[in-house]
Amino acid sequence: MKGPLFYAKILLFGEYGIIKDSKGLAIPYNYYQGALKVSNHLSSTRKLSNQKLADFYHYLQSLNSEDVDLQLEQFKADIDRGMYFDSSIPQGYGVGSSGALVAAIYDKYSKEKITVLENLTREKLLKLKSIFSQMESFFHGKSSGLDPLNSYLSLPILINSKDNLEATGIPSQKNGKGAVFLLDSKMVGETEPMVQIFMNKMKNEGFRKMIDQDFAKYTDACIDNFLHGDAKALFGNVKQLSKVVLQHFKPMIPLSFHKLWQQGIDTNNYYLKLCGSGGGGYILGFTKDFEKAKKALQGHKLELVYRF
Repeated sequence: MKGPLFYAKILLFGEYGIIKDSKGLAIPYNYYQGALKVSNHLSSTRKLSNQKLADFYHYLQSLNSEDVDLQLEQFKADIDRGMYFDSSIPQGYGVGSSGALVAAIYDKYSKEKITVLENLTREKLLKLKSIFSQMESFFHGKSSGLDPLNSYLSLPILINSKDNLEATGIPSQKNGKGAVFLLDSKMVGETEPMVQIFMNKMKNEGFRKMIDQDFAKYTDACIDNFLHGDAKALFGNVKQLSKVVLQHFKPMIPLSFHKLWQQGIDTNNYYLKLCGSGGGGYILGFTKDFEKAKKALQGHKLELVYRF
């Protein structure tokens, strides 16, 4: 048995802001993927995955929710037969490893599945997001449900606010010099402690004001520029966003990258921003000239996501 593939996701813009109801833009990232499989011979990695599915099953069993309606007996039977999630998506890297797993489980075991082929009304998107939020909370303590939603639909999703989502199109890639890329911090990040730091910071009035005024303003502008294919304006706004993040989100940026972050702003060779909650994993980069950025970031592993 092998299930369909579910892809990683990248939250291009909106990390932390979406917790406070500002805009966000998430896109599927097909470079990494995962699928449910069954095997009689489980290697140690597969055994771990199988055990995680068993823990997830117990969590879902205890979930008292009208929305989350899954064929749990079948799920349990498949786990007992040696089911595991075969995934190339790195964990703790901010690209939605648990989101892809949740999407795969929903796709296979949901009793009344909302499919991608339907007319995806706002109500259906919100219902899916709510189901996924409850399911994925097993992994992070609290989940917005956006990662599984993105993985499940395999479509870019524009988050206008908590209750206003839409599947959207993004401009097709060009063959230009500019690029969005991932920079590997070579460290694993954990979502929960990072979100806790953010929530504590939100108790400070000055920080809240900065989120509402600067952070949300530049995030919204970046999303608008990206969706309209306005690269020139985008780089100007990404630079401002990169400055705001470096100034106010330092605990979420691995210490060894603070200097590199500032260097990008000073030289204009690239601009860095958080990819997901930060604290490790990937850092997202934007550059007008990918070759220049590669030279400036020599010794670091870069992955190309999108070409301008």
